[in-house]
Amino acid sequence: MFIKIVIIGLVIFMIYNLFSALFIMNKPDPNKPKMSTFIGRRVLTSVIIVLILIIGLATGLIEPNPRPY
Repeated sequence: MFIKIVIIGLVIFMIYNLFSALFIMNKPDPNKPKMSTFIGRRVLTSVIIVLILIIGLATGLIEPNPRPY
């Protein structure tokens, strides 16, 4: 259950960075951080989520659905 909560939190963080980059792209301000920092955070968050899923599957903490239909 803990892994699911962590993954949901990381997805919410990724969506936050997506919208932050969107607002910076629409309103360019030289004093604000660049859009690439938020895009980089999204990519890093995606990598962390994939690694958590792979480790969880390998250790048996997450059980995949045996019949997807």
